Parts: sequence; C-alpha cells; structure tokens
Amino acid sequence: MHDFTLNSIEGKPAPLSAYQGKVVLIVNVASRCGFTPQYAGLEALYEKYKDRGFAILGFPANNFGGQEPGTNEEIKTFCSTKYNVTFPMYSKISVKGDDQAPLYQYLTDKQANPATGGEVQWNFTKFLVDKSGKVVARFEPKVTPDSPDVAGAIEKALR
Repeated sequence: MHDFTLNSIEGKPAPLSAYQGKVVLIVNVASRCGFTPQYAGLEALYEKYKDRGFAILGFPANNFGGQEPGTNEEIKTFCSTKYNVTFPMYSKISVKGDDQAPLYQYLTDKQANPATGGEVQWNFTKFLVDKSGKVVARFEPKVTPDSPDVAGAIEKALR
C-alpha cells in the first residue's frame, strides 16, 4: 500500500508512504448512498484510535448508482459540514472497471491479497491495512464502523 501516491481532496499529491508504521482503514465513500451515515461511525473510530497510530483514508468514488456526483470541493464541504470528518480524504477515484485506480487494483487483487481480494461491490467497503502495508481484513458495506468485528481487527492490528 505504501507504494501509491494519490491526490488529496485538495488536489495535492499525498503519498501513502506517510502511513508506514500505522494501521489504516481504506474506505470508498459516497455522499448520496444509503450507507453515507457511516461517515459518523468512521469519524468516531478515527477519533478513538488516531492517537494510537491509526488512520482512515476516504476515497470518494462514483462507481455505484451515481451516488458521488459532486466535485472534490463539494465532497469536502459535505463531509466537513454534515459529518465533521477530520480523517484524510482523497480526490475522487474509480474503484472498479477499466479506469480503476492502481491502489484499488492492488487492494482487490486476489493473488496479492487472497483473503481480501475481489471486486468492490458497493460504497463503504473497508480494507484494513497493517503497519507494514499488508491488507489484513476486509469489511463489506453492511458491516458498520462501530461493529465489534471492525474494532477487534483494529485492536489486533495495533498491537
């Protein structure tokens, strides 16, 4: 994971190498999805664990039902005003298809990540990456950020 550089929501290059030694939850997000209220739970998780070497990275994607139609600026404003998001957000990307971002090619690669690979099916799919950059867990959209499974996996990765 640490080999990738994507643009921040402000459009500036933001290398994922900045997260070496941290546990990271990577989430493809959307502003107009039934799962959008998960932003509140993601922010709560971030607040709970950020001082222990944990980060959440939000990647807006418009791959599912046109549920992220806005510009990066509109997405940033929505996230900060509606959900008080303070975790890092990135520029809109594609998480599947011919224009899939290289980060998501890696995350979904079944050879690189046999236990967690496979195409992203919907918004708010969560990939947990350990301190060394290895994907250690995947949570489908219906698994909420406040789920004991998510907290347990984060706690284990932080040890």
